[in-house]
Amino acid sequence: MCQTAVAADFTGDGLPDVIADAAGETHLYVAPDWQKVVIDAKWPFRPGARDTIHSEVMDVDEDGDPDYVGAVYSPGPVFWLERPDDPLNDRWTYRVIDNDVNGTHGLVKGDIDGDGRDDLAGNSAQPKDAYPNSLVWWKIPPHPRSAEEWIRYVFADQDAPGLSHYLGIGDLDGDGIADIASAGKDAVTGGGNWFAWWKQPSDRSTPWLKRTIAVNQTGATNALPAELNGDGAMDIFATRGHGKGALWFEGPDFKLHEIDPHIDGPHDLAVGDIDGDGDIDAVTCGKLSYEVAWYENDGRGNFTKRSIHDDQAAYDIRLVDMDVDGDLDVLVAGQLSKNVVWYENRLAERKPD
Repeated sequence: MCQTAVAADFTGDGLPDVIADAAGETHLYVAPDWQKVVIDAKWPFRPGARDTIHSEVMDVDEDGDPDYVGAVYSPGPVFWLERPDDPLNDRWTYRVIDNDVNGTHGLVKGDIDGDGRDDLAGNSAQPKDAYPNSLVWWKIPPHPRSAEEWIRYVFADQDAPGLSHYLGIGDLDGDGIADIASAGKDAVTGGGNWFAWWKQPSDRSTPWLKRTIAVNQTGATNALPAELNGDGAMDIFATRGHGKGALWFEGPDFKLHEIDPHIDGPHDLAVGDIDGDGDIDAVTCGKLSYEVAWYENDGRGNFTKRSIHDDQAAYDIRLVDMDVDGDLDVLVAGQLSKNVVWYENRLAERKPD
């Protein structure tokens, strides 16, 4: 079972490689032949560790090469692996980001505090322990190689119940300051089935002000900020990954537009200009309907569903130029499919409709 996969040029040869986590190990797959290198064997070397549920790529130590950031769901930790000088033969050093959050399901990087450097955001989604039902962001400390943990800011303090999933960073109210959106999928633990965003105060203090977008959204998992209809206001593309449906919310009032109410289990989501026409499209995979699909935007927020593959069940999906040809391909970590695959974007060869 593979729950997460990311791609970057980890070997320095100009080609994107893939890091995926499964069966208690973290694997580097080296392009173009996808040679497997074990870069972190958690078990039995770190007793009690479980598979990584989500991941990111960041140059944590600012040495010019990409490092790997991962989250173990419960009870944690969030950690990073430092890319060594020889990534194929040298040890990738394991370091803790946070040992105290519990239930980190999604990780996303972005400049949250406006200092020009990437930060990291994630969840403490379990309704227990030090930061129950909360969302947090972390600032990389001045000396990350020697720091015991990163600097933690609890921006949604116990007001993100219902097992929150993924997060998206964007300026949702146009004030020039980054905000964060998320979704809660579970009503059993109380307070789930919502999409919401949190406004960052101008003085960068915490907690932030919660703005509910929609409730009664069964299985809500993803809310990614993007400008979707060309009116200058930030919108949100969303999925109900533990239910059914792809949808978007039109800013600034976040009016709901259903796009595809039938896709089953679109647990993952990525947004970007897939067809190269200058507007933002989206891609997801229904892990219960076994379909990878992208949604073509006409630039005005009208989306057309396009099939990519009909026999894949994913937990995590990314848009990456895997073949370095200038367009975005699709990388999938197939939880139920038990694989890692990528789909080549050949839309440049598509004949006009």
